[in-house]
Amino acid sequence: MARKPKALPALEWLAPRVRWGRIAALLCFFGLIALLCIYYLSFADLHGARPWVILSIELVPLLLLSPGMILGSARGHSWTCFVVNLYFIKGALAAYDPSRSLFGVLEMLASLAVFTSALLYVRWRYQYNRQLAGEGVV
Repeated sequence: MARKPKALPALEWLAPRVRWGRIAALLCFFGLIALLCIYYLSFADLHGARPWVILSIELVPLLLLSPGMILGSARGHSWTCFVVNLYFIKGALAAYDPSRSLFGVLEMLASLAVFTSALLYVRWRYQYNRQLAGEGVV
C-alpha cells in the first residue's frame, strides 16, 4: 500500500522562508569566507609560508560553489552542505590546538551556520517549487 503524500505548507508561509533562508545562507557563506581571510591574512602562524597561497588553497572549494550560491540554485546550496562539512572537521581539529582553539570554534560555528541555513533553504525551495507546480495535497 502506497503512502499518502504529506501536505505541503502554503505558498504564503513558504515565500518569506525561502527569501530569508537564501539571505541567511549567503550571509553565513560569505561570513565563513571572511573568517578564513581574516585569520590567514592577520593571525595565522604559517611558519614562513605565504599567506595568500594557504588562503587560496582554503578558498578553492568555496569559490567553486559561489556561483550556485549567488544565483540561488537549490542544487548549489545542497552541494555547499556537503563541502562545508570539511571546514567543520578542520575547525574541530583546530579547536584541539591551544594556539588555534578560538579560530577552530569560530570555524565550526560558521560552517554549522552555513550548513543549517543552506539546508533549510533547499528544503523550503523544493517545497515552494512543488507547491507552485500544483503537487501540494490539499
